[in-house]
Amino acid sequence: MDLNNSPELDYGTPARVSERMVTLEIDGQSVTVPEGTSVMRAATEAGTMVPKLCATDSLEPFGSCRLCMVEIEGRRGYPASCTTPVEAGMVVRTQSDKLQNLRRGVMELYISDHPLDCLTCAANGNCELQTQAGVVGLREVRYGLAGANHLDSKKDESNPYFSYDPSKCIVCNRCVRACEETQGTFALTISGRGFESRVSPGQDQPFMESECVSCGACVDACPTATLQEKTVIKIGQAEHSKITTCAYCGVGCGFKAEMKGNQVVRMTPWKDGKANEGHACVKGRFAWGYATHPDRITKPMIRSKITDPWREVSWEEAIGHAASEFRRIQAKYGKDSVGGITSSRCTNEETYLVQKLIRAGFGNNNVDTCARVCHSPTGYGLGQTYGTSAGTQTFKSVEHSDVVLVIGANPTDGHPVFASRLKKRLREGARLIVIDPRRIDLVQTPHVKADYHLALRPGTNVAMITALAHVIVTEGLLADEFIAARCEEKSFHDWRDFVSKPENSPEATADITGVPAEDVRAAARLYATGGNAAIYYGLGVTEHSQGSTMVMGIANLAMATGNIGREGVGVNPLRGQNNVQGSCDMGSFPHELPGYRHISDTATRQLFESAWGVTLDPEPGLRIPNMFDAAMAGSFLGLYCEGEDIVQSDPNTQHVTAALSAMECVVVQDIFLNETAKYAHVFLPGASFLEKDGTFTNAERRISRVRQVMKPLAGYADWEVTQLLANALGLAMDYKHPSEIMDEIARLTPSFAGVNYQKIDRMGSVQWPCNDAAPEGTPTMHLDAFVRGKGKFFVTQYVATDEKVNRRFPLILTTGRILSQYNVGAQTRRTANSMWHPEDVLEIHPHDAEERGINDGDWVGVQSRAGETVLHAKVSERMQPGVVYTTFHFPESGANVITTDNSDWATNCPEYKVTAVQVLKVTQPSAWQQDYQRFNRTQLQLLEQAGADEGKA
Repeated sequence: MDLNNSPELDYGTPARVSERMVTLEIDGQSVTVPEGTSVMRAATEAGTMVPKLCATDSLEPFGSCRLCMVEIEGRRGYPASCTTPVEAGMVVRTQSDKLQNLRRGVMELYISDHPLDCLTCAANGNCELQTQAGVVGLREVRYGLAGANHLDSKKDESNPYFSYDPSKCIVCNRCVRACEETQGTFALTISGRGFESRVSPGQDQPFMESECVSCGACVDACPTATLQEKTVIKIGQAEHSKITTCAYCGVGCGFKAEMKGNQVVRMTPWKDGKANEGHACVKGRFAWGYATHPDRITKPMIRSKITDPWREVSWEEAIGHAASEFRRIQAKYGKDSVGGITSSRCTNEETYLVQKLIRAGFGNNNVDTCARVCHSPTGYGLGQTYGTSAGTQTFKSVEHSDVVLVIGANPTDGHPVFASRLKKRLREGARLIVIDPRRIDLVQTPHVKADYHLALRPGTNVAMITALAHVIVTEGLLADEFIAARCEEKSFHDWRDFVSKPENSPEATADITGVPAEDVRAAARLYATGGNAAIYYGLGVTEHSQGSTMVMGIANLAMATGNIGREGVGVNPLRGQNNVQGSCDMGSFPHELPGYRHISDTATRQLFESAWGVTLDPEPGLRIPNMFDAAMAGSFLGLYCEGEDIVQSDPNTQHVTAALSAMECVVVQDIFLNETAKYAHVFLPGASFLEKDGTFTNAERRISRVRQVMKPLAGYADWEVTQLLANALGLAMDYKHPSEIMDEIARLTPSFAGVNYQKIDRMGSVQWPCNDAAPEGTPTMHLDAFVRGKGKFFVTQYVATDEKVNRRFPLILTTGRILSQYNVGAQTRRTANSMWHPEDVLEIHPHDAEERGINDGDWVGVQSRAGETVLHAKVSERMQPGVVYTTFHFPESGANVITTDNSDWATNCPEYKVTAVQVLKVTQPSAWQQDYQRFNRTQLQLLEQAGADEGKA
């Protein structure tokens, strides 16, 4: 398969097939296919392409266009081949004079109601209607002026990414079916009758006013130019394509970057992408324009102090200056006075090089990653219970689930492509339990309704998971055979004795969680007895003071019910960023080398020492919070930060900025002058995912290729910049291509031993562990035994957070994400996605709003023990009384100004989800926001001065 430009044949979706084979005759040729296969697909597999318009391999058979009619001996009429299943002995003719005349007549009717503007149509050269008209031999139309009924139909240009031209609609229903079957939003319908029928978003609304989520499924499905990307209209049809991987969330969707020369025309979801199977969301599908945004910094810059203007310099000077500053600081303050932060937005190869540079070049283990502030409890909790720090299943596994338990995650906003797959399974009959303080979309959305929504109080997760376990133990719902065969006996007995205590019952914990005991009991019974039960969780689990305890509690629950080690079950963390899993795999934590092996292990350390030609420090280094504290204490003065914006993303913003201000050399490598870069002394331009080669690892442990589709705007990919810095520091690196870095990773990391670019290119992707024991990778973990041997139960004692409400701070603030924006917003804010979500707002329950005289849209001050900010209010019954909610996508919102330093007991993951606050109506921004605006204006002026000075030079 040519991955750079692979064709995707469109056969028409097969019906549900079995392993039983059926033999029939098609056009005189004997064909054997699985029972349940459609005649159309059987013909295709025999080498005959049947004309079609309404059929596509991504949707269920529909049979509306009648273009695919065939003749079947012994049957009257001309059945549609896409909806007709094969039968043994069936004799089919796909070609005859009669069929040709009938198909030509059908196509003539379609064309008669279609504008004849093929030469100027944006879909010219990529229009199925044009193609099929040629296939059936249509050369003229007898029914008068084409499209007379609809030539004056008004285009809908409301969506920023695609245009809707109803005059070109042939009412094939493909877009409607894609919205229903693939996306699960049900935003499109067919309005009108006969020649007046057309696709309608909502109730004849513009797309932007409807429930459309702009996933692009309808655009992909449309066989004409009715729905067309505006980039295609502007630039023209693509000439070639390359397969790559999305750089947004942890789903890891495969995409075709369709190109015209070196210019990206559009990103289309790759049908062979195992994580997404041809689907996408608004971010991956459309929000890629940031890669060429004017805000991109493409020249290195340096300055002595953050109050000085930036000075554009050559790469050689910038790298040399950074290296000399790091060496100066180490000579003055000691080797542990510098460190680095790797990025979950960068590739595995780039992340590996950064941690190698820190350990082998700086000579310490002061390396950490943004997973510290999101999923580090996942690594700890699953590592302790199961022996590996990753999810257990594929996303496709949910198709075999009978019960799905979603805890502390909002898939429709954070992981929308997985959410579409989940909603499809729920529509097929799977049951759903949601545990979340907020009424997320999955609680009730079109054709999906949760069986139970356990709307617990923020911070009480552990009490809830233990109460669920109490029901399973005391009501005899344990998987005794599984536990006896697969789990440590003593740990199980200790856990069973603990959870069965009366104080852990749903009745006893109801006052803590706020959830009625009868709902907890019913949900526990459903999870334990409803068949294959899968758990999916997110940052609402990990970002707590007991995040690691909660992950272990989830793992306990799966083991206790035997819901681990097969399709349709498991424990599945929904990773936030595109390469959070990979950044952890690559050894980005200060205590672990690649593959989650402790730095203190002599044999492991010697393996890397031999490969790298250095002696490694056996002591773990500083975590990110420790780096900040050490900076304030004057012992940590130099930081290399690649691709992370710690000022915006880490808690207690004012503490972070104070720590950065105390450092003597901050080196930031990024594509934009982000909030952290405003405190930097050296700026090294980064590269977007479109400008580099490498791999990302998604939440399924799936390693997928990232392929360069355009040259780096600044001249180097990120791995090359790190290599330049390493060489300047005296650490020799001479990689010619990222594949060589992956080869080194494979040599040194047992779980990656069988991974190489050739295998990924052949298979499309591969899931670790991939080694001699599993040469093709491991889709499902812990099949016969846990990685650690026997699974280990852990006691999950609930400990209330230190962050408590009182008269001064009576509300609890929790945070999350929204569909159109991503993380700190550096990418999505520089696209049209901000049309949906132009600012962070504070969601507040009507009762709490009324008490404070707050109306929808009012400015409200949000004050915590850490700080204060001001946001617009959104009065919403999604919230429960006493709880407020906001996102953190815009730096000026200051969401993390008010979050505190409270963190997980095991990993220091911040407790973003529980902050005691007061909310009051105000009339102006907070003091912090006013200071931020002044500082921001100054930094932009210093940046503009650098550009002006360069222009003069």
